[in-house]
Amino acid sequence: MQSFDLDKTDFLRIKAALEAEDADLELVLKEYHASEIAILFEKLQQEEKERIINILPTDVASEVLSEMDEEHGPAELLVNLEPEKRTEIIEELDYDDATDIISQLDEEDQQEILEDLDQEDASNIRALMTYAEDTAGGLMNSEIIKVNINSDKKDALDEIIRQSEEMEEFYTICVVDNNDILKGILSIKTVIKARADARISDLVNTDFVFVKADLDQEEVARLIKQYNLTSIPVVDDDMKLLGRVTVDDIIDVLEEESTEDLLKISGVSEDEELSGNWLEAVKSRLPWLVINLGTAFLAASIIRTFDDTVAKLSIISAYMTIIAGMGGNAATQALAVTVRRISLSDLTDKQAYNTVLKEFLVGMINGAANGLIVFVVAFFYDANPMLGLVLFLAMTGNLIIAGLTGASIPLILKRVGIDPAVASSIIITTFTDCIGFLLPLYLATKLLLK
Repeated sequence: MQSFDLDKTDFLRIKAALEAEDADLELVLKEYHASEIAILFEKLQQEEKERIINILPTDVASEVLSEMDEEHGPAELLVNLEPEKRTEIIEELDYDDATDIISQLDEEDQQEILEDLDQEDASNIRALMTYAEDTAGGLMNSEIIKVNINSDKKDALDEIIRQSEEMEEFYTICVVDNNDILKGILSIKTVIKARADARISDLVNTDFVFVKADLDQEEVARLIKQYNLTSIPVVDDDMKLLGRVTVDDIIDVLEEESTEDLLKISGVSEDEELSGNWLEAVKSRLPWLVINLGTAFLAASIIRTFDDTVAKLSIISAYMTIIAGMGGNAATQALAVTVRRISLSDLTDKQAYNTVLKEFLVGMINGAANGLIVFVVAFFYDANPMLGLVLFLAMTGNLIIAGLTGASIPLILKRVGIDPAVASSIIITTFTDCIGFLLPLYLATKLLLK
């Protein structure tokens, strides 16, 4: 199927088809992939989505629900279906996807849905619901291919074929003992190429990567990326095999974490949905804006302290806003790079020191370059070389401060256990605004008015 971008035409086409008979609507839906239907659902009414889900084949309907973002209500859509249709869809879903959707419902609805499932499916979903959402256990799928370490090639292949009948795809085979203790991993290629009389104990790779069920999802993502894995086994504290986390789940994690960090750095709570209403947005953002207002009053108090300087040298007020603004931009650059480094790995003391040193040097060079430009403007436009010198020193100093705070503040917050993406921007803005006003006013007072 050739990929294409969804646009308004596709939405209008679906809306028109919804006015027609079910058979006509079904023909139109066949031209769209499940992930595309999930995107189109974002613009449809609840009753329209329910009609489409009921028309779609069970395998496509289940994929649509698994592709929907939580904020667009896949759980609400599922719970409103007829019990028979609902059960068919859940049985078609992977256990991890089914768990994610059912977990969004209240306890009463969860119990109603689980009671309609067969005992094995309900048991697997209940087990996955015990793990925190942002851990390996919360991400994992308990459907996994495993063979006994004491098996020979023929028995192992028979077992792989039997277990894979209801799985869409798999890349790695887990090797366990009689107690389901994970002993290693195996590729299907290794099994197929092995001699007819080969035993799994001779083929198993015992040097493998695994994760504990309570490991944070960001660390799971880092390991999969570091070792170029398509999946990673999940075990308990006794090394008993619980399931696997696949790379498609990690892609969702990386998107989620990147969005979360971006919102935090911007002073927006992670609780605010991207498509939420205005009331949720106000509740999420207002506290941070009030804090910013407090820091703005602090910066304004610095200007009040130098009322005489501003009165005698009014031109300085125009330049100091430029210096403060440049400091804020430079600090944001340093902050973004540092927070990104922290999110990728825990920095050693030496790496942290080198990060701060690098941003100090970058701030000094960029400050001097921009300061020189401001000096030239003041020299020729205002015909005041001493003013140019004051602005050069203030610009250089503020960009140095911006680089130092942009790099060191998130590292310090991380060290004391505070999320650097949440609090860094408020602290850094305070520094760059205050220093951006203080330096030009102080230097102008000392060098131009004395």
